[in-house]
Amino acid sequence: MSGVTDLFAIGASGTRAYRSAMGAVSENIANASTEGYNRRSIVLMESPSSATTSQFYKPGVAFGGVDIAAVSRGNDPYLDLAARLADSSFQNADTRATWMGDVQNALDDGSLGVGQRLTAMFSAVERLASNPTDTTLRQNVLFSFEQINQGFKQSLEGLNNVQAGIASTATNEVAALNDAIKQLATANEGLRRAVPGSSNAAQLLDQRDLALSNISKRIDVSVSFGDHGIGNVTYNGADVVKTIVPSAFGVSANADGTLAFTLAGAAAATPQNGSLAGLAQSATVTADRITMLNTLASQYVADVNTWHQGGVTAAGAAGQPMLSIGGDASTIQVLITDTADIAAASSDGRINGNLLAINSIRSTGGIENGWSSIIAAQANLLNATKAEQSANSARNQQAQNARADVSGVDLDREAADLLRLQQAYQGCARIIQVARETMESLFAAL
Repeated sequence: MSGVTDLFAIGASGTRAYRSAMGAVSENIANASTEGYNRRSIVLMESPSSATTSQFYKPGVAFGGVDIAAVSRGNDPYLDLAARLADSSFQNADTRATWMGDVQNALDDGSLGVGQRLTAMFSAVERLASNPTDTTLRQNVLFSFEQINQGFKQSLEGLNNVQAGIASTATNEVAALNDAIKQLATANEGLRRAVPGSSNAAQLLDQRDLALSNISKRIDVSVSFGDHGIGNVTYNGADVVKTIVPSAFGVSANADGTLAFTLAGAAAATPQNGSLAGLAQSATVTADRITMLNTLASQYVADVNTWHQGGVTAAGAAGQPMLSIGGDASTIQVLITDTADIAAASSDGRINGNLLAINSIRSTGGIENGWSSIIAAQANLLNATKAEQSANSARNQQAQNARADVSGVDLDREAADLLRLQQAYQGCARIIQVARETMESLFAAL
């Protein structure tokens, strides 16, 4: 009779185990698109039971069915690390590519940009040289200088807007980074109390890995793991998350627009990878472009004034400064409003001599070449950054795919597992049915 009752126990243990296994498959299917979810599976083990309870004999051991050993996560620490590093590099390059494109747009080398307006000014002066007394052509020359000034102002305003956008984005990214740090500390607190191999522990490990991913994509940190899978994070040797204690990052803009970082209130090194590194590098490039633009604006004012003061007006007066500049390119102004004050003649009496002499400021090292150098430097940097972005995107995709092969949910595989587990469940149910029929036959024979 004990053999029949053992069949009941074996069948019941099987139905419980395979019901849990099918539950894991159902959970996988439901969370196939959930960010940070790692595939679950149920680890089963044989269930030993004593074959006798006699106090005179050492019990033998027989197997009485199946037990649930643990809930297993599809996870590979090496692939997780590779995915975090690849994503960090991609976020860095992708962030820089975005902002470098914005810097190039702000400089504007189109029809409304400084470069083409400089060319238009030189053309206007050349036309005036062919007819120095034409009032309309003189007015066009003054207007062309106004247009150049406007081009400088627009470019500087655009670069300042880019700089403000970088600072605002950096503030948001640091806020998201600090949220992820807190989430990691919370997950660590739960892992300290969770039973290893339990469903709760698997869920907490998912939260831990998602938090680590969100931290690493923003800043280059070092990660280590302690007991129960607790994640510890450091940055340049300083603790970011130590067991359950989180520290907060901070960011602020310096006077020149570059970014300064803090950790737990103390100055921190500039990130070298992740989106925050991309923002820091973009802020530095933008500050450099603003300096270059202001320097060129000062050269433009100085060159034009030197040229104009070298000539004389139709009335024989010495040429006066054409332009003025204050602190930066936004302060450029045209000082001459009367067309009669344009010093078109040269000191040797040629009526258009000074107009022709304007070509001296178009030579090598002139303002047109200076503008072309700024545009070329930015274009080369943008192209190199886009190439880096493309390469890092491919590497990141490969790393994420490799991780997903282990940790991700494949619906085809889940469907196949579900059919297999259903058959196993039905087999265990059949064991119980056979045991019941056997019991009924035995009772009927009595």
